[in-house]
Amino acid sequence: MNLQACQPDRVESLGGAQIQHGPYNRRVYLMKLGQASPTELLPRLLGLCERRSYTKIFAKVPARHEPAFRELGFRIEGRVPRFYRGHEDAMFAGLYLIPTRRQAREPERIRQIRGLAESKRPLPAPQPTGELVLRRCLPGDIAEMAPLYRQVFATYPFPISDPAFLAETMASHVIYFGVWKDDELVALSSAETDRQARNVEMTDFATLPEHRGNGYARMLLARMETTMRQEGMLTAYTIARALSPGMNITFARQGYYYGGCLVNNTNICGTIESMNIWHRHL
Repeated sequence: MNLQACQPDRVESLGGAQIQHGPYNRRVYLMKLGQASPTELLPRLLGLCERRSYTKIFAKVPARHEPAFRELGFRIEGRVPRFYRGHEDAMFAGLYLIPTRRQAREPERIRQIRGLAESKRPLPAPQPTGELVLRRCLPGDIAEMAPLYRQVFATYPFPISDPAFLAETMASHVIYFGVWKDDELVALSSAETDRQARNVEMTDFATLPEHRGNGYARMLLARMETTMRQEGMLTAYTIARALSPGMNITFARQGYYYGGCLVNNTNICGTIESMNIWHRHL
């Protein structure tokens, strides 16, 4: 399976809520509850899952709705404090529709990686040297960005190897950052902003294989945080591959706190993987 072969999940409205769904992740992701009632929305989500053979419903909602989601059978998998406008916490919950989707792959290794990351004390991020250029990406950079993402990720939850997708998101709510070495783009990341809720997802980190181990992800993350503070964001978070020591350590080193594990949640790098939440208040 490759990035080009899979039709990405779609984002649409359902009953006043915003959802993402598709065969890519074989799930429905409740991104924003909006004014929808959980008890009225769930039957519609279950119906969609039955029609499309999805095996998980994943929800990100304000914490005040936790009792309702627990009553509906959801398992609380994570939390991010002060997620909404710096005040209300977010709750991440999963409803599993087949037993195998609920069983994490390599659970002991996931625990070891989390422990390793949490054992790392925060350190200042490395600074770009004279041979590097680290800056915000511009529309003219998209022709370089798409091939880099295509090379790094076999699969991904969103079509980040599609220049049209990069242009659309760059023009709306996503700020991309890149590292250039000797005029070659070697690393990327993005800050996906929710300006109404004043939070930002630090995501889409990708470094060309031959340039890994140089601290580019931490350089990017530090620059992203500075920019996001200037943009008025209050809370930063990420959803990182639970089986990736590097990304979990990157966020722990930058002072992020562990917020939970989303089991078998995201199709990334060729398979559906469990994902760890990390967060910090900016």
